[in-house]
Amino acid sequence: MAENNNDQTPSVHWEDEGMTTSYANVANATSSREEVILLFGVNQAWHGGQDSVDINLSDRIVLSPFAAKRLHMMLTGTLQNFDARFGGGNAAEDRASISAPEPTPETAEEASDE
Repeated sequence: MAENNNDQTPSVHWEDEGMTTSYANVANATSSREEVILLFGVNQAWHGGQDSVDINLSDRIVLSPFAAKRLHMMLTGTLQNFDARFGGGNAAEDRASISAPEPTPETAEEASDE
């Protein structure tokens, strides 16, 4: 009789052949009973004090609540490790301390071409 070996964790192979990469500096989340929706985008407003800001949404990720809870646990652990390595702080304080990057000659030239 073969033993049922359910205690072993299966090996996971990550297939990244069709994967794409997107950058986001803005994220939002909402949910319904059946799903959690994450929205990602880019805020390209480099100057404060504007009346409105346009966010270019690039990605919508729809998760089951179970997958969203797993993501929450992974992000919590990742951010705890980040804080231990680089220092903590809250997001509002971190955001206030970040200034817009100075334009390089290449980016200044691209802006003038538009």
